[in-house]
Amino acid sequence: MDRCALAYELHRSKNNCAQSVLGAFSDRTGLTLEQSIGIAAGFGGGVGGSHEELCGAISGGVLALGLLFPEDRRKCYALSKEFRRRFQEVFGRTCCRELLEARPKLDERTPAAKRLNAVTHCNIMVITAVELLEELLQNEEKQSD
Repeated sequence: MDRCALAYELHRSKNNCAQSVLGAFSDRTGLTLEQSIGIAAGFGGGVGGSHEELCGAISGGVLALGLLFPEDRRKCYALSKEFRRRFQEVFGRTCCRELLEARPKLDERTPAAKRLNAVTHCNIMVITAVELLEELLQNEEKQSD
């Protein structure tokens, strides 16, 4: 499954950033796509459309991590912190308003977004958030083996 492409399509279908990222992981979280969309509805636009808080793409990823590691709070916290750090490393910030002002573009740090020919800054961030979360989860699975 190409989760990056799914997230891109969900976002292009007028779902918010959090819904699009969480929805892309529905197969792993045990939620239906509709449940994911519902749970993440209030997290778009930096929580409730205020654009003052954490980017919805990060919020969607953290929601996914909570569903994937519900019994291990320490692991969930550590993975959430690392996910946010990686996102900030790529985009230089994590606040929705600041990201909207910066309008991130495609570059070598956004390979999946480049592959999918994403144009808008939010699409780039949604796709990249999914890509980063997939990499993080793959690394975690390798360490667990």
